[in-house]
Amino acid sequence: MNLLTMERPAFRAALPQGGRLIGMDVGSKTIGLALCDAGWSIASPAHTVRRGKFGKDKIALAAFIEQQQVRGIVIGLPLNLDGSMSPRAQASRAFAQNLTDLGFPILLWDERWSTQAVTRTLLEADASRARRDELVDKLAASYILQGAIDGLVAGME
Repeated sequence: MNLLTMERPAFRAALPQGGRLIGMDVGSKTIGLALCDAGWSIASPAHTVRRGKFGKDKIALAAFIEQQQVRGIVIGLPLNLDGSMSPRAQASRAFAQNLTDLGFPILLWDERWSTQAVTRTLLEADASRARRDELVDKLAASYILQGAIDGLVAGME
């Protein structure tokens, strides 16, 4: 299935039985990864992939997706505050488009505040700069994925 959408109903329809999802916070240097359970109740940070050549990154992501028995992909879309496409959002959309041939439905999820929210939480926890750098991408991916599954589940009720 080569579905790439921003619409929750279309994504839900592509996964009528649910299934494990992977969340991605795509940056220029790293990709934060998070996973949720098959029932879409809780997202957890997984790990951070240091970006290199796209082909190698895609192979590594595909292997991780297969290993984790993922059924769908949620990718953060960093829109501008007014909802328009930022350059980073365009890059994330292109990244998502390049993953469609993996055969999984892909949901682009508005993530305007994810990194800021996670960074604020880490600062409040008095995490060192090195520790924040280590955690922020996968925690942002978890924040994105949790928002998406909350939205998906709310739409089913």
